Amino acid sequence: MQSLMSIQDLPLQGKKVLMRVDFNVPLDKNGQIADDTRIVASLPSIRYVLQQGGSLVLMSHLGRPKGSVDAAFSLAPCAQRLSSLLNMPVKIAPDCIGEETEFLVNALQPGEIAMLENLRFHAAEEHPEEDASFARKLAELGDCYVNDAFGTAHRAHSSTVEIVKYFPGRAAVGFLMEKEIFFLSQLLQTPEHPFCVIIGGAKVSNKIGPLRALLKSVNTLLIGGGMAYTFLKAQGKAIGNSLCEMESLELAKEIIESCARNNVRLLLPIDAVVTKNVSADADSEVEGEVFPPGISDGWIGADIGPATVELFTIAIQNCKTLFWNGPMGIFEIERFSAGTKALAESVAAMQGVSVVGGGDTIAAIESFGLAPKMSHISTGGGASLEFLEFGSLPGIDAIRRQ
Repeated sequence: MQSLMSIQDLPLQGKKVLMRVDFNVPLDKNGQIADDTRIVASLPSIRYVLQQGGSLVLMSHLGRPKGSVDAAFSLAPCAQRLSSLLNMPVKIAPDCIGEETEFLVNALQPGEIAMLENLRFHAAEEHPEEDASFARKLAELGDCYVNDAFGTAHRAHSSTVEIVKYFPGRAAVGFLMEKEIFFLSQLLQTPEHPFCVIIGGAKVSNKIGPLRALLKSVNTLLIGGGMAYTFLKAQGKAIGNSLCEMESLELAKEIIESCARNNVRLLLPIDAVVTKNVSADADSEVEGEVFPPGISDGWIGADIGPATVELFTIAIQNCKTLFWNGPMGIFEIERFSAGTKALAESVAAMQGVSVVGGGDTIAAIESFGLAPKMSHISTGGGASLEFLEFGSLPGIDAIRRQ
């Protein structure tokens, strides 16, 4: 298989560099950026192009405007934030294609930046088959192409896959993409043992593929969050009114049996913080050692309990490689955040390599102030899971095949 071309392999001086970034950032009710992590993560590639004497044309999507112009999803706030981070002007184009955009891009001088307007204002971004000319028109704006948008590399869209065919030998991945590939490939190929995986969140069905792939090399699997109750139900344990994905009970049984066959130590919650109503002011209590007898009818599991925290912490302390996707409870409500916070502190304290993926998990870790203590925080939740399942992504394969 052909090696992956890096941004450092491209001659950039005097070139217009068309770079796909992932500026799909959360906005508050006033339309202001609530978290600029993804923009900051793109800075090494952006600065490199400018330092090499190239001019830069950035393209991204934001939200789900459904193929039509919607001012609420304009990338203007992202251009403003990037301008502030770089302390230099960032021009915002009126669209991502068209005569006005071409004029703005053609006028760029080395060391200058323009940002195209939201790609998803055009339906052909998400549905390349509807208009093959869209990718070609985007490609005409650059001399070379760099994909540094790991968070969208699992989508076979015009700006991530179709566009590459217009840049034979001139398409590469950026520094962020390289970093993501390095850490996630390490989990699949050469994890140092003991290797521990923590999986949480709500749905088993969303994570069955990555779990199957990781079970080939993992030593210990910890399952918490809402999906844990599907596993506990599959074991015949009482879960009260807790979240349960009934259609995934057989998948849960498959994972349980696969762990047994592969000598993987599977740890599920042994106690839980339960509530009758998921709200900040709801009554809650800890049912110690609830499995067995289990959670009583009318109660909902909202967080792992202290005995589970201790059990999971001991497992984490001994591992050399760790991957975590999904919180342990409803961490957005403070009284149900203790389990996720305790595990985050344990992961931060471990001596090995820690890789964290998934928007909710990252939000939790950042809210606890522990993000700097992780080895790598993936910028793509869905993309990181798909990479672990398949070993690559469409946006990466497109560049590898050129």
